[in-house]
Amino acid sequence: MTLSQLQEVLRECAGEDEASMAVGLAPDQTFSDLGYDSLAILETQSRIQRDFGVKISDDAMQDLKTPKALVDHVNSLLDKSI
Repeated sequence: MTLSQLQEVLRECAGEDEASMAVGLAPDQTFSDLGYDSLAILETQSRIQRDFGVKISDDAMQDLKTPKALVDHVNSLLDKSI
């Protein structure tokens, strides 16, 4: 998973706004600082699980506060499934 792919998922889950454009520019900022609320993050979690075939636990998701952390976690799960 790339930051661009995450940005697209967030855009589809949370709608089009300025925050969705910032993911690639500020991968280490928290989702809340980027303007994403908990509902958008839950929808993103569900969408990633469906689209990428990985299971992100709710506990793990609470710890994944930034786009980079989420992308790295998803990629680690994808590596384990190969």
